[in-house]
Amino acid sequence: MAIKGVLFDFSGTLFRVESTRDWLRAVLDERGIALPEEQFTRYAEELTVAGALPGGADPAHIPPHLAELWATRDRSAELHRAAYTGLAKRVTLPDPQLYTALYERHMTPAAWHPYPDARAVLTGLRERHARVAVVSNIGWDLRPVLRAHGLDGLVDAYVLSYEHGVQKPDVRLFRAACEAIGREPGEVLMVGDDRRADGGAAALGCAVHFVDHLPVEERPAGLGPVLDLVDRGPEQGKEGPPLLGDPPRHPERAANPQARTPGRGSRIR
Repeated sequence: MAIKGVLFDFSGTLFRVESTRDWLRAVLDERGIALPEEQFTRYAEELTVAGALPGGADPAHIPPHLAELWATRDRSAELHRAAYTGLAKRVTLPDPQLYTALYERHMTPAAWHPYPDARAVLTGLRERHARVAVVSNIGWDLRPVLRAHGLDGLVDAYVLSYEHGVQKPDVRLFRAACEAIGREPGEVLMVGDDRRADGGAAALGCAVHFVDHLPVEERPAGLGPVLDLVDRGPEQGKEGPPLLGDPPRHPERAANPQARTPGRGSRIR
């Protein structure tokens, strides 16, 4: 059966969030707060270790009082905000209003950058008459991000966990996405960076293709194979059962212990 629809994960697949340093710098500048470089660097490092930036590094440690929030944070906007502001508050910042400001910043289009080939691949799918949906574990409306970057017109549907009350790898989210684009699971390819979360689509019968969660400048053509898979069909493109645990150590993480691990279901996806 030919592939007639493609589901894309958001963070680490179509877009990448700004660095923790840029995130913190933007908020401090907006509020007119100047810090010595040494202090700024310390705050940025501590926020990275805490996993406070949604879409950024996973927490090095999840405190017990946040464990339940962390596990279910993508099921509602309230849970998502509480989980990430809770992690940020593990770092003592100079102004208590910064915690809210940081969370608000990560939801702005300026905080996100599309991968270089995202537009070309989405355009190619439109030319092939393949329907497209963005399927994300997230606690806020990402539509304005794609709209601001001029990609919204190339997406047919959005299926966001907080709007459905379930999160990947729950097959109900993938089923909703297939229904939203009017395609049967066997006609659909799921593209994502998280083996566990995005790989859940395989249980529904979708083909699955994984990309590396790398900085934008380090992955100029990671989405290109999607068009080849659509042209060839699911028999050649399907990767088989997803990894249910953590995947092998990721090259980016090996080089940088604070970098994101693509297989953990613990971030915006």
